Amino acid sequence: LLLQTWTNGINEDSKMALLAWERETGIKLVQINGQRRYGGPPPGWVGGPPPACTEVYIARLPQDVYEDTLIPLFESVGRLYEFRLMMTFSGLNRGFAYARYTSPQDARNAIATFHRFQVREGCAIVVCRSTQKRELIVNGLDVSVSQQDLEIVLQMVTEGILSVTLHAIPRQRPAKLAVLKYRSHETAALAKKALMEGDLRVRGARLRVDWLDPQLKQKLQLWEEEASSSCMHRGKSLAVPRPAALPPSLQDVMEHLRVLCWRHCLRTPLFITKCVQVTADGWQQFWYEVVIPGYHVSINGFTWVLQDRQGQCEHEKAKVVAALHFLRVLGESL
Repeated sequence: LLLQTWTNGINEDSKMALLAWERETGIKLVQINGQRRYGGPPPGWVGGPPPACTEVYIARLPQDVYEDTLIPLFESVGRLYEFRLMMTFSGLNRGFAYARYTSPQDARNAIATFHRFQVREGCAIVVCRSTQKRELIVNGLDVSVSQQDLEIVLQMVTEGILSVTLHAIPRQRPAKLAVLKYRSHETAALAKKALMEGDLRVRGARLRVDWLDPQLKQKLQLWEEEASSSCMHRGKSLAVPRPAALPPSLQDVMEHLRVLCWRHCLRTPLFITKCVQVTADGWQQFWYEVVIPGYHVSINGFTWVLQDRQGQCEHEKAKVVAALHFLRVLGESL
């Protein structure tokens, strides 16, 4: 009772103003697991949700500012489909929120209008495109931890998990880390909060959880490639790895990527390919990189292609593999 009285007394005037605004407007806010939500969908909405590129991320909010200020502000540039404010136990906000609009243009207007906007004197907020992160990294796992051990714990405290992938860490003391992929950014954010705040342990080790950094994700891919290469040499096999399967038409996959970039409000992709190795039987190993203006990280990797006597360009084949790689990153498939 004392704790409840203490939390109710924090920022009391703003909380009362919020309640009065809810009564006046008829807007209903629902708080679940550390976030308070409006809409998703809003009243009167017909059809499915808008695309992912309609969501913006809002940071550096004063912790005593609530939806009675933020929703009218962000709705002044376009119709909101959903607004999510992250909350603390005491009823203050956590300093960040997500606003999802009904169209990509409204989201762009919000970024142009409110990035570095001062919600009060001396408090400039940050507004940018939401990256829709869905992957978490779990560090410090003992080498004896199995995928089943981890899945049992995760299924007890989180929802919406799609996959769990364990990786051995190449260093002196054997250890493992895990990559967790969730159905949506929202389910991943809720899982991160639950895993960080709960005293969860797997075989005695406490779980250390964070968002999966894009650079670490690329490192993990390289570790897997190096491990595969090492196994081949230990087995005294110099066979070239099988190249990624290509679709019947190279033009189809490139067109699919262009459409996907347009859907996610991204610009035309740029491809860089470089031949790094040629074998006596005609195989070529290419390093590739895809850079898409507007996307937060470049995608790179290696692939093998076979020289084509009919005149098809090996660089074009490498570009297709690079495009397929990026499609997988965005969770798409042909």
